[in-house]
Amino acid sequence: MATTVITFGTYDLFHIGHLNLINRAAALGSRLVVGVSTDDLNFSKKGKRPFVSEQNRIEIIRNLKAVDAAFYEESLELKGEYIKEHSADVLVMGDDWSGRFDHFKSLCEVIYLPRTDGISSTWIKAELALGRT
Repeated sequence: MATTVITFGTYDLFHIGHLNLINRAAALGSRLVVGVSTDDLNFSKKGKRPFVSEQNRIEIIRNLKAVDAAFYEESLELKGEYIKEHSADVLVMGDDWSGRFDHFKSLCEVIYLPRTDGISSTWIKAELALGRT
């Protein structure tokens, strides 16, 4: 039986931590679907727009070998609908979100994977702002 895994992210300044999470999520099933946060969603939750446009970010995600499908995540409140729409059996998120998506356990299995140590888009942006390249 095919197992569909779904995950979500912004994927701004795509880095090895993003790739590690996507590859580990893909290994949990036979099909991986990825929701890419829109620029507007990021602005509403963080008060700023991603450095890389949503069109470029989703194109990067769609071209990863491990990804079977990608779509725009337009609202945090629609995660349950996205899970149903894509018939997801497993929701995977980074462990920095531990416990925050447990309410979806009635729809699918929820797994939190460890983040890659020493890397994040926030850290990269901070280093660039300090002129450290």
